Formats: sequence, C-alpha cells, structure tokens
Amino acid sequence: MMRCALDRETLNAYADQSLAREELTAVEAHLRGCADCAAEALALVQMKRATRAAAAGFALKPEFRMRPEFRLQMERSLETARRPMWRRAWLPVLAVAGMALLLIAVSASVLMQHGGRDEVIAESLDLHVAALASSNPVDVVSTDRHTVKPWFQGKLPFTFNLPELDGSQYRLLGGKLVYLHHEPAAQLLFEIRKHPISVFLVEEQKGLAAQRAAVQATSERGFSVETWRKGGLRYVAISDTNPADVHELGEMLRGAGR
Repeated sequence: MMRCALDRETLNAYADQSLAREELTAVEAHLRGCADCAAEALALVQMKRATRAAAAGFALKPEFRMRPEFRLQMERSLETARRPMWRRAWLPVLAVAGMALLLIAVSASVLMQHGGRDEVIAESLDLHVAALASSNPVDVVSTDRHTVKPWFQGKLPFTFNLPELDGSQYRLLGGKLVYLHHEPAAQLLFEIRKHPISVFLVEEQKGLAAQRAAVQATSERGFSVETWRKGGLRYVAISDTNPADVHELGEMLRGAGR
C-alpha cells in the first residue's frame, strides 16, 4: 500500500517507460527517497517484463497464434458492445421475429404445395366411405368399360381411359359423378375378392402436373391409398384391401390407352 502522493498511474507510466524526460527525472528522484514507491515500481516493472516475455514466447508458437476466425469473432463482439443499449436489447427480439417470419413463409410454401394433395385424399376417403354405406354406391352400374366411360361424357371437362379387366381378378362395378376440391370428378368403383376399390379422377391444378409425378402410396384411416398423375389428371385409389392389390390396379390404369 503506497503511503505517498505518487499515484499508481504515474508508476505504471514509469514501468512502461512512457514518461517525458522531466517527469522521469522527478519520479526517479522520488523513488530514491521513498522505499514504498520504489518497491511498488519494482513490482510493476517485473510484472510487465514477465508479461511481455510470455507474450513473445506464445507468438513464436503457431498453436498460440490468434486464428483469423477468432480475431473476427472478437471484433464482432467488440462491435456489439459498442452499440447503444437499446439496440442490443432489441437484437434478440428482432432475431426471434425474423426466425418466426421465416418459419411462417416456409410453412405457407409447404402448405401451398401439399395442402391440395391432403384435401383431395381426405375428400376421396370421405366419398369412398359414403359409397360403401350407400345402397346405391354408383350412378351407372356396369361391368363394361365401354358403357361406364361414355356415361361421363358431357359431365366432366376431361376424358380418360379404362383398362381391359378380362382375365384379371378385378371387376368394374360402375361409376359416379362427384366433386373433389370443388371440381367435378369421376369415381370409379372396382372390386377384388369382394373388396371395393374406389378410383377418383380429377383435373390437376395448373402448374402442378409436372411436379410430384411419381406414384405415392400411403395408409389413411386404415385404408390403402395410392395416388399418381397422368395426362393432366390426378388419380387417387382407395381400398381396405392390401396395398399390393391397389398398386396392381393402379398399374393397369396407368397403362390404359398406351
């Protein structure tokens, strides 16, 4: 503890050899007559020399050199510390708000791309269940594709092809005019081993026909579901039979008219 008027700042300047000539002469004269200040000055000089020696030793070793990315991080931290307090307080809020907006935008994009598909499948499932519960599940009753297909003419803004089922285990039961996603659609009813299979056909939304063209199989509410696109039409096949039966009928429909 220093007991005289010579302050610590002056002693630090003396240890750093940064005093002007006149100041240096005065401080040295004081140190020669003050044991406390001389001891304090000696301790400061020794500490600063040791610090400089250690820093020089580290600088010679590559593992102790400051990496560019660490220097950049430190500079950014200092820049943040210099910003006004109100700006620093708002940064986390703005970051969270920005992330929320990004998530909303991404979610909206995903919903726009996939929402139509989900609605069509959900509506198709409802129509399939309603047909199973109805005493008149179809409007045109026929096992002949040349009777069922012409029945839809003038009722739909599109046409389609039906496969030849002779020799297969599938049987055509008929068809019905329905509405999917607010658009007129065809519901074709097939049967395999007493398991009804509904196949819905609806015009594809513009701009989506070239997307998601691959066959997609899933399970919804315990039903096997397969959906695909062909010739600007969206197909959805639904049944309580196994997925292999649904897929095989789908292959026949995809190959119809080739």
